[in-house]
Amino acid sequence: MKNIDPKCKQCRRIGEKLFFKGERCLSAKCGLTAGILFRVFHGPKAKGAPRRSDYGTQLIEKQKAKKQYILNEKQFRILFEKAAKKRGNTEELLLQLLELRLDNVVYRGGIAASRVEARQLVNHGPFHRQRPRRQYSFL
Repeated sequence: MKNIDPKCKQCRRIGEKLFFKGERCLSAKCGLTAGILFRVFHGPKAKGAPRRSDYGTQLIEKQKAKKQYILNEKQFRILFEKAAKKRGNTEELLLQLLELRLDNVVYRGGIAASRVEARQLVNHGPFHRQRPRRQYSFL
């Protein structure tokens, strides 16, 4: 299911900039840096940040990767299974597979300002492989 939450809200929830909006994330208008002013006026939490278990930390990292690369759970699981079948460190192989996606290559090449924009460019047709056009942005 597609995540339709506001982009800046997703960054605040994760606690890091995910650069969904390109240049806006680098400016003072970014939702993550603009929220600091609110937290300063209302003070820190009384008990501080809650401690997370190992499972909680792994879950947050997984959610961050899914949001950063704009993947659904099923797409992410398929890539993980491909990485697990290969020999070597599964974590590194998974990151390699994520970086090889066509929308990410367009983003890393500097053609698009954000991954969302790169995905739109790939889906609407200016970029393609030497294979028949597909409805998804895998390499």
